[in-house]
Amino acid sequence: MTAASVQPLTFDPYDYRFHEDPYPTYQRLRTEAPLYYNAELDFWALSRHADVTGAFRDSVRLSSANGVSLDPAAWGPHAHRVMSFLAMDDPRHLRMRRLVYKGFTPKRVAEMADRIKELTLSYLEPALATGSFDWIDAVAGKLPMDVISELMGVPEPDRTEIRRLADLVVHREDGVLDVPMPAVEASIRLIGYYSDMVAERRRAPTADLTSALLEAEIDGDTMSDEEIIGFMFLMVVAGNETTTKLLGNALYWGAKNPAEYAGVIAEPELVTDWVEETLRYDTSSQMVARSAAVDIDQHGRTIPAGSKVLLLIGSANRDPEVFTDGDSYRIARTDKAGLASFGAGVHFCLGAHLARLEAGVALREFASRVRSYDVVDSGIVRVHSTNVRGFAELPIIVEAK
Repeated sequence: MTAASVQPLTFDPYDYRFHEDPYPTYQRLRTEAPLYYNAELDFWALSRHADVTGAFRDSVRLSSANGVSLDPAAWGPHAHRVMSFLAMDDPRHLRMRRLVYKGFTPKRVAEMADRIKELTLSYLEPALATGSFDWIDAVAGKLPMDVISELMGVPEPDRTEIRRLADLVVHREDGVLDVPMPAVEASIRLIGYYSDMVAERRRAPTADLTSALLEAEIDGDTMSDEEIIGFMFLMVVAGNETTTKLLGNALYWGAKNPAEYAGVIAEPELVTDWVEETLRYDTSSQMVARSAAVDIDQHGRTIPAGSKVLLLIGSANRDPEVFTDGDSYRIARTDKAGLASFGAGVHFCLGAHLARLEAGVALREFASRVRSYDVVDSGIVRVHSTNVRGFAELPIIVEAK
Protein backbone atom coordinates (compact mmCIF):
# COMPACT_ATOMS: atom_id res chain seq x y z
CA MET A 1 0.00 0.00 0.00
CA THR A 2 1.38 3.40 -0.98
CA ALA A 3 1.51 6.40 1.33
CA ALA A 4 -1.05 8.16 -0.88
CA SER A 5 -3.59 5.36 -0.60
CA VAL A 6 -3.80 5.60 3.20
CA GLN A 7 -4.72 9.29 3.02
CA PRO A 8 -8.42 10.06 3.48
CA LEU A 9 -10.25 9.93 0.17
CA THR A 10 -11.21 13.49 -0.81
CA PHE A 11 -12.68 14.46 -4.14
CA ASP A 12 -12.92 18.20 -4.81
CA PRO A 13 -13.57 19.08 -8.49
CA TYR A 14 -12.32 22.64 -7.88
CA ASP A 15 -8.90 21.60 -6.54
CA TYR A 16 -6.03 22.60 -8.87
CA ARG A 17 -4.01 19.59 -7.70
CA PHE A 18 -6.85 17.33 -8.80
CA HIS A 19 -6.86 19.02 -12.22
CA GLU A 20 -3.19 18.16 -12.76
CA ASP A 21 -3.99 14.44 -12.68
CA PRO A 22 -7.49 13.34 -11.66
CA TYR A 23 -7.03 9.68 -12.54
CA PRO A 24 -5.52 8.38 -9.26
CA THR A 25 -8.49 9.94 -7.45
CA TYR A 26 -10.89 8.33 -9.89
CA GLN A 27 -9.25 4.95 -9.34
CA ARG A 28 -9.74 5.26 -5.59
CA LEU A 29 -13.33 6.39 -6.02
CA ARG A 30 -14.17 3.38 -8.20
CA THR A 31 -12.54 1.04 -5.68
CA GLU A 32 -13.30 2.60 -2.30
CA ALA A 33 -16.36 4.80 -2.79
CA PRO A 34 -18.27 4.08 -6.02
CA LEU A 35 -20.99 6.31 -4.57
CA TYR A 36 -19.13 9.22 -3.00
CA TYR A 37 -20.57 12.10 -0.98
CA ASN A 38 -18.86 15.45 -0.51
CA ALA A 39 -20.53 17.04 2.52
CA GLU A 40 -18.79 20.40 2.15
CA LEU A 41 -19.94 20.98 -1.43
CA ASP A 42 -23.07 18.83 -0.99
CA PHE A 43 -22.87 16.58 -4.04
CA TRP A 44 -22.81 12.86 -4.75
CA ALA A 45 -20.57 11.27 -7.40
CA LEU A 46 -20.69 8.08 -9.46
CA SER A 47 -17.39 6.86 -10.89
CA ARG A 48 -17.81 3.32 -12.26
CA HIS A 49 -18.56 2.86 -15.95
CA ALA A 50 -21.75 0.85 -15.39
CA ASP A 51 -23.07 3.45 -12.94
CA VAL A 52 -22.16 6.48 -15.08
CA THR A 53 -23.62 5.12 -18.32
CA GLY A 54 -26.63 3.76 -16.43
CA ALA A 55 -27.20 7.21 -14.94
CA PHE A 56 -27.01 8.80 -18.40
CA ARG A 57 -29.80 6.51 -19.52
CA ASP A 58 -31.87 7.05 -16.35
CA SER A 59 -33.13 10.48 -17.43
CA VAL A 60 -36.33 10.23 -15.40
CA ARG A 61 -34.83 9.69 -11.95
CA LEU A 62 -31.73 11.75 -12.74
CA SER A 63 -32.96 15.06 -14.08
CA SER A 64 -31.07 17.58 -16.22
CA ALA A 65 -33.57 20.39 -15.59
CA ASN A 66 -31.28 22.19 -13.11
CA GLY A 67 -28.32 22.15 -15.45
CA VAL A 68 -25.18 20.10 -15.90
CA SER A 69 -22.60 22.17 -13.95
CA LEU A 70 -21.62 21.95 -10.29
CA ASP A 71 -21.26 25.74 -10.07
CA PRO A 72 -24.10 27.14 -7.89
CA ALA A 73 -24.70 30.14 -10.16
CA ALA A 74 -25.19 27.82 -13.15
CA TRP A 75 -27.55 25.53 -11.22
CA GLY A 76 -31.31 25.87 -11.07
CA PRO A 77 -34.42 26.22 -13.24
CA HIS A 78 -32.79 29.07 -15.23
CA ALA A 79 -29.91 26.85 -16.48
CA HIS A 80 -31.54 26.25 -19.88
CA ARG A 81 -30.96 29.89 -20.81
CA VAL A 82 -27.27 29.19 -21.39
CA MET A 83 -27.24 25.39 -21.62
CA SER A 84 -30.25 25.03 -23.92
CA PHE A 85 -31.69 21.50 -24.11
CA LEU A 86 -28.79 20.09 -22.07
CA ALA A 87 -30.63 21.59 -19.10
CA MET A 88 -34.07 20.20 -19.93
CA ASP A 89 -35.97 16.97 -19.42
CA ASP A 90 -38.42 15.35 -21.83
CA PRO A 91 -40.81 16.34 -23.32
CA ARG A 92 -39.32 19.85 -23.31
CA HIS A 93 -35.86 18.47 -24.13
CA LEU A 94 -37.14 16.34 -27.00
CA ARG A 95 -39.01 19.27 -28.53
CA MET A 96 -35.92 21.50 -28.52
CA ARG A 97 -33.62 18.75 -29.71
CA ARG A 98 -35.88 17.93 -32.67
CA LEU A 99 -36.14 21.59 -33.67
CA VAL A 100 -32.38 22.14 -33.39
CA TYR A 101 -31.81 19.00 -35.44
CA LYS A 102 -33.82 20.58 -38.27
CA GLY A 103 -31.02 23.13 -38.70
CA PHE A 104 -27.98 21.39 -37.22
CA THR A 105 -28.17 18.39 -39.53
CA PRO A 106 -25.51 15.73 -40.24
CA LYS A 107 -25.58 16.94 -43.87
CA ARG A 108 -24.78 20.53 -42.82
CA VAL A 109 -21.92 19.25 -40.65
CA ALA A 110 -20.53 16.91 -43.34
CA GLU A 111 -20.56 19.76 -45.85
CA MET A 112 -18.11 21.59 -43.56
CA ALA A 113 -15.31 19.03 -44.11
CA ASP A 114 -13.54 20.89 -46.91
CA ARG A 115 -13.86 24.22 -45.11
CA ILE A 116 -12.51 22.67 -41.90
CA LYS A 117 -9.46 21.48 -43.87
CA GLU A 118 -8.98 24.98 -45.34
CA LEU A 119 -9.18 26.59 -41.91
CA THR A 120 -6.81 23.99 -40.44
CA LEU A 121 -4.17 24.56 -43.10
CA SER A 122 -4.50 28.35 -42.85
CA TYR A 123 -3.31 28.04 -39.22
CA LEU A 124 -1.15 24.92 -39.38
CA GLU A 125 1.11 25.61 -42.35
CA PRO A 126 2.45 29.00 -41.13
CA ALA A 127 2.94 27.51 -37.65
CA LEU A 128 4.88 24.50 -38.97
CA ALA A 129 7.16 26.82 -40.92
CA THR A 130 8.43 28.26 -37.61
CA GLY A 131 9.48 24.86 -36.23
CA SER A 132 8.13 25.59 -32.76
CA PHE A 133 4.83 27.09 -31.72
CA ASP A 134 1.99 26.96 -29.21
CA TRP A 135 -0.44 24.36 -30.57
CA ILE A 136 -3.38 25.91 -28.69
CA ASP A 137 -2.67 29.50 -29.69
CA ALA A 138 -1.79 28.69 -33.30
CA VAL A 139 -4.30 25.96 -34.19
CA ALA A 140 -6.42 24.19 -31.57
CA GLY A 141 -7.70 27.35 -29.92
CA LYS A 142 -8.79 28.87 -33.23
CA LEU A 143 -10.20 26.05 -35.34
CA PRO A 144 -13.28 24.91 -33.32
CA MET A 145 -14.46 28.44 -32.60
CA ASP A 146 -14.01 29.43 -36.22
CA VAL A 147 -15.88 26.33 -37.41
CA ILE A 148 -18.79 27.17 -35.11
CA SER A 149 -18.63 30.84 -36.09
CA GLU A 150 -18.62 29.82 -39.75
CA LEU A 151 -21.66 27.62 -39.18
CA MET A 152 -23.52 30.36 -37.34
CA GLY A 153 -22.48 33.19 -39.61
CA VAL A 154 -20.24 35.18 -37.25
CA PRO A 155 -18.12 37.60 -39.36
CA GLU A 156 -14.37 36.91 -39.38
CA PRO A 157 -13.38 40.22 -37.71
CA ASP A 158 -15.48 39.30 -34.64
CA ARG A 159 -14.16 35.76 -34.13
CA THR A 160 -11.06 36.54 -32.06
CA GLU A 161 -13.14 38.41 -29.49
CA ILE A 162 -15.83 35.70 -29.44
CA ARG A 163 -13.06 33.13 -28.82
CA ARG A 164 -11.62 35.23 -25.95
CA LEU A 165 -15.04 35.52 -24.29
CA ALA A 166 -15.64 31.77 -24.66
CA ASP A 167 -12.34 31.04 -22.86
CA LEU A 168 -13.35 33.32 -19.98
CA VAL A 169 -16.69 31.53 -19.59
CA VAL A 170 -15.08 28.22 -18.56
CA HIS A 171 -11.91 29.28 -16.71
CA ARG A 172 -11.81 29.05 -12.90
CA GLU A 173 -9.21 30.57 -10.57
CA ASP A 174 -7.86 28.37 -7.77
CA GLY A 175 -10.22 28.30 -4.78
CA VAL A 176 -13.17 29.89 -6.61
CA LEU A 177 -16.17 27.64 -6.03
CA ASP A 178 -18.67 29.32 -8.31
CA VAL A 179 -18.92 31.16 -11.62
CA PRO A 180 -16.45 34.09 -11.29
CA MET A 181 -17.39 37.63 -12.30
CA PRO A 182 -15.22 37.64 -15.49
CA ALA A 183 -17.12 34.54 -16.66
CA VAL A 184 -20.47 36.16 -15.84
CA GLU A 185 -19.49 39.31 -17.74
CA ALA A 186 -18.23 37.27 -20.71
CA SER A 187 -21.48 35.28 -20.75
CA ILE A 188 -23.56 38.47 -20.78
CA ARG A 189 -21.51 39.89 -23.66
CA LEU A 190 -21.80 36.66 -25.69
CA ILE A 191 -25.55 36.50 -25.15
CA GLY A 192 -25.84 40.13 -26.18
CA TYR A 193 -23.80 39.51 -29.31
CA TYR A 194 -25.90 36.50 -30.32
CA SER A 195 -29.12 38.39 -29.53
CA ASP A 196 -28.10 41.02 -32.05
CA MET A 197 -27.21 38.30 -34.58
CA VAL A 198 -30.61 36.61 -34.22
CA ALA A 199 -32.41 39.96 -34.59
CA GLU A 200 -30.40 40.71 -37.72
CA ARG A 201 -31.20 37.28 -39.25
CA ARG A 202 -34.89 37.82 -38.57
CA ARG A 203 -34.66 40.99 -40.64
CA ALA A 204 -32.42 39.52 -43.36
CA PRO A 205 -32.08 35.68 -43.43
CA THR A 206 -28.91 34.13 -44.85
CA ALA A 207 -27.71 30.56 -45.54
CA ASP A 208 -26.12 30.02 -42.10
CA LEU A 209 -27.18 27.89 -39.13
CA THR A 210 -28.62 30.89 -37.27
CA SER A 211 -31.12 31.48 -40.06
CA ALA A 212 -31.83 27.74 -40.31
CA LEU A 213 -32.69 27.64 -36.60
CA LEU A 214 -35.05 30.59 -37.05
CA GLU A 215 -36.75 28.73 -39.89
CA ALA A 216 -36.88 25.34 -38.10
CA GLU A 217 -40.49 24.27 -37.66
CA ILE A 218 -42.37 21.10 -36.70
CA ASP A 219 -46.17 21.17 -36.99
CA GLY A 220 -46.21 24.93 -36.64
CA ASP A 221 -43.89 24.92 -33.61
CA THR A 222 -40.77 27.11 -33.84
CA MET A 223 -38.04 28.21 -31.46
CA SER A 224 -38.15 31.55 -29.68
CA ASP A 225 -35.23 33.97 -29.95
CA GLU A 226 -34.28 33.10 -26.36
CA GLU A 227 -34.18 29.39 -27.20
CA ILE A 228 -32.00 29.96 -30.26
CA ILE A 229 -29.62 32.21 -28.31
CA GLY A 230 -29.37 29.54 -25.60
CA PHE A 231 -28.37 26.96 -28.21
CA MET A 232 -25.79 29.31 -29.73
CA PHE A 233 -24.27 29.90 -26.30
CA LEU A 234 -24.20 26.13 -25.73
CA MET A 235 -22.31 25.68 -29.00
CA VAL A 236 -19.67 28.17 -27.87
CA VAL A 237 -19.10 26.49 -24.52
CA ALA A 238 -19.75 22.81 -25.29
CA GLY A 239 -18.77 22.75 -28.96
CA ASN A 240 -15.81 25.09 -28.92
CA GLU A 241 -14.04 24.47 -25.63
CA THR A 242 -14.32 20.70 -25.58
CA THR A 243 -12.98 20.33 -29.13
CA THR A 244 -10.08 22.71 -28.47
CA LYS A 245 -9.19 20.62 -25.43
CA LEU A 246 -9.59 17.37 -27.38
CA LEU A 247 -7.06 18.61 -29.95
CA GLY A 248 -4.66 19.68 -27.20
CA ASN A 249 -4.97 16.42 -25.29
CA ALA A 250 -4.39 14.40 -28.47
CA LEU A 251 -1.15 16.25 -29.24
CA TYR A 252 0.02 16.01 -25.63
CA TRP A 253 -0.48 12.26 -25.32
CA GLY A 254 0.86 11.63 -28.83
CA ALA A 255 4.10 13.35 -27.72
CA LYS A 256 4.23 11.43 -24.44
CA ASN A 257 3.76 8.16 -26.34
CA PRO A 258 6.00 8.58 -29.42
CA ALA A 259 5.66 4.94 -30.47
CA GLU A 260 1.90 5.47 -30.67
CA TYR A 261 2.33 8.55 -32.83
CA ALA A 262 4.79 6.66 -35.02
CA GLY A 263 2.03 4.10 -35.59
CA VAL A 264 -0.22 6.86 -36.92
CA ILE A 265 2.56 8.02 -39.26
CA ALA A 266 2.93 4.47 -40.54
CA GLU A 267 -0.84 3.93 -40.88
CA PRO A 268 -2.65 7.25 -41.47
CA GLU A 269 -6.05 5.58 -41.16
CA LEU A 270 -5.30 5.33 -37.42
CA VAL A 271 -6.05 9.04 -37.05
CA THR A 272 -9.66 8.11 -36.29
CA ASP A 273 -8.40 5.79 -33.54
CA TRP A 274 -6.13 8.58 -32.25
CA VAL A 275 -9.21 10.73 -31.77
CA GLU A 276 -11.17 7.93 -30.10
CA GLU A 277 -8.37 6.91 -27.74
CA THR A 278 -7.89 10.52 -26.66
CA LEU A 279 -11.62 10.80 -26.02
CA ARG A 280 -11.34 7.73 -23.83
CA TYR A 281 -8.00 8.22 -22.11
CA ASP A 282 -8.19 11.93 -21.30
CA THR A 283 -11.55 13.28 -22.38
CA SER A 284 -12.10 17.03 -22.38
CA SER A 285 -15.57 16.61 -20.79
CA GLN A 286 -14.64 15.08 -17.46
CA MET A 287 -17.95 15.25 -15.59
CA VAL A 288 -21.52 16.45 -15.81
CA ALA A 289 -24.13 17.03 -13.13
CA ARG A 290 -27.66 15.76 -12.66
CA SER A 291 -30.23 16.23 -9.92
CA ALA A 292 -31.99 13.33 -8.22
CA ALA A 293 -35.73 13.58 -8.90
CA VAL A 294 -36.46 10.89 -6.29
CA ASP A 295 -34.54 9.03 -3.59
CA ILE A 296 -32.09 6.69 -5.33
CA ASP A 297 -30.59 3.64 -3.60
CA GLN A 298 -27.15 2.65 -4.81
CA HIS A 299 -24.16 0.84 -3.32
CA GLY A 300 -25.88 0.53 0.04
CA ARG A 301 -26.60 4.25 0.39
CA THR A 302 -29.43 6.58 -0.56
CA ILE A 303 -29.07 9.68 -2.70
CA PRO A 304 -31.84 11.95 -1.37
CA ALA A 305 -34.26 13.56 -3.81
CA GLY A 306 -33.09 17.01 -4.82
CA SER A 307 -29.38 16.18 -4.49
CA LYS A 308 -26.70 17.10 -7.02
CA VAL A 309 -25.14 14.02 -8.61
CA LEU A 310 -21.88 14.17 -10.60
CA LEU A 311 -21.33 11.60 -13.33
CA LEU A 312 -17.57 11.15 -13.65
CA ILE A 313 -17.04 10.51 -17.36
CA GLY A 314 -13.25 10.64 -17.07
CA SER A 315 -13.36 7.88 -14.48
CA ALA A 316 -15.81 5.70 -16.44
CA ASN A 317 -13.46 5.79 -19.44
CA ARG A 318 -10.63 4.26 -17.38
CA ASP A 319 -12.73 1.56 -15.66
CA PRO A 320 -10.81 -1.76 -15.93
CA GLU A 321 -14.13 -3.62 -16.01
CA VAL A 322 -14.64 -2.22 -19.52
CA PHE A 323 -11.21 -1.16 -20.83
CA THR A 324 -8.25 -3.54 -20.63
CA ASP A 325 -5.22 -1.75 -19.22
CA GLY A 326 -7.28 1.43 -19.24
CA ASP A 327 -4.47 3.56 -17.80
CA SER A 328 -2.37 2.96 -20.92
CA TYR A 329 -2.66 5.15 -24.01
CA ARG A 330 -3.02 2.72 -26.92
CA ILE A 331 -4.26 4.25 -30.15
CA ALA A 332 -4.91 0.92 -31.87
CA ARG A 333 -6.82 -0.61 -28.96
CA THR A 334 -9.93 -2.52 -29.98
CA ASP A 335 -12.07 -2.09 -26.85
CA LYS A 336 -13.42 1.41 -27.54
CA ALA A 337 -17.10 0.52 -27.70
CA GLY A 338 -17.88 1.62 -24.16
CA LEU A 339 -16.78 5.25 -24.62
CA ALA A 340 -18.71 7.50 -22.22
CA SER A 341 -17.39 10.83 -23.48
CA PHE A 342 -20.49 11.87 -25.41
CA GLY A 343 -22.99 10.57 -22.87
CA ALA A 344 -25.72 8.05 -23.57
CA GLY A 345 -29.47 7.85 -23.83
CA VAL A 346 -31.68 10.80 -24.75
CA HIS A 347 -28.93 13.33 -24.00
CA PHE A 348 -26.28 11.75 -26.25
CA CYS A 349 -24.20 14.66 -27.56
CA LEU A 350 -25.74 16.17 -30.69
CA GLY A 351 -22.34 17.63 -31.62
CA ALA A 352 -20.37 14.38 -31.43
CA HIS A 353 -20.16 14.10 -35.22
CA LEU A 354 -18.83 17.67 -35.59
CA ALA A 355 -16.22 17.18 -32.83
CA ARG A 356 -14.97 13.95 -34.39
CA LEU A 357 -14.90 15.51 -37.86
CA GLU A 358 -12.91 18.56 -36.71
CA ALA A 359 -10.43 16.54 -34.66
CA GLY A 360 -9.97 13.97 -37.43
CA VAL A 361 -9.30 16.60 -40.09
CA ALA A 362 -6.89 18.62 -37.92
CA LEU A 363 -4.90 15.62 -36.67
CA ARG A 364 -4.76 14.06 -40.14
CA GLU A 365 -3.26 17.25 -41.59
CA PHE A 366 -0.80 17.45 -38.69
CA ALA A 367 0.32 13.81 -39.02
CA SER A 368 0.72 14.10 -42.79
CA ARG A 369 3.23 16.92 -42.31
CA VAL A 370 5.03 16.15 -39.04
CA ARG A 371 7.50 13.26 -38.69
CA SER A 372 7.95 13.72 -34.94
CA TYR A 373 7.41 16.37 -32.29
CA ASP A 374 7.94 17.12 -28.60
CA VAL A 375 5.97 19.06 -26.02
CA VAL A 376 7.89 21.77 -24.13
CA ASP A 377 6.80 20.79 -20.61
CA SER A 378 8.09 23.99 -19.00
CA GLY A 379 5.69 26.07 -21.11
CA ILE A 380 2.51 24.12 -20.49
CA VAL A 381 -0.43 25.98 -18.92
CA ARG A 382 -3.47 23.94 -17.96
CA VAL A 383 -7.06 25.19 -18.09
CA HIS A 384 -8.70 24.98 -14.69
CA SER A 385 -12.36 24.09 -14.80
CA THR A 386 -14.65 21.76 -12.89
CA ASN A 387 -15.72 19.84 -15.97
CA VAL A 388 -13.44 20.72 -18.94
CA ARG A 389 -9.91 19.25 -19.02
CA GLY A 390 -7.17 20.48 -21.30
CA PHE A 391 -4.55 23.12 -21.98
CA ALA A 392 -4.50 26.89 -22.31
CA GLU A 393 -0.93 26.74 -23.66
CA LEU A 394 0.84 23.74 -25.20
CA PRO A 395 4.18 24.68 -26.84
CA ILE A 396 5.59 22.08 -29.22
CA ILE A 397 8.75 21.59 -31.31
CA VAL A 398 8.15 19.83 -34.62
CA GLU A 399 10.25 17.98 -37.16
CA ALA A 400 8.41 18.43 -40.45
CA LYS A 401 8.47 15.74 -43.13
